[in-house]
Amino acid sequence: MRERIFINNKVIVKLIVPEIDKTYDIYLPINKKVGNIIDLLNQAIYEMTNSEIELSNSNSIYNAKTGEKYSSDILLYNTNIRNGTILILLS
Repeated sequence: MRERIFINNKVIVKLIVPEIDKTYDIYLPINKKVGNIIDLLNQAIYEMTNSEIELSNSNSIYNAKTGEKYSSDILLYNTNIRNGTILILLS
């Protein structure tokens, strides 16, 4: 059985957004589906960058180390995303 240690049901990851050449350290909730997290990330980045990036329904999250694309329908808890994972948000 895999042992996981989560603080307040969140993991901290590094998120790379190549479209605007920015990187963010963010906490992600482990009890949300990846698709919901992508929606939240889209909205947050849109607001933080004063609309530099357009809101998109076609964004996906990839693991920077393995290249794995995460399915929108899976809970973050059931992925291999851990504290310190580097993710890439692509359109």
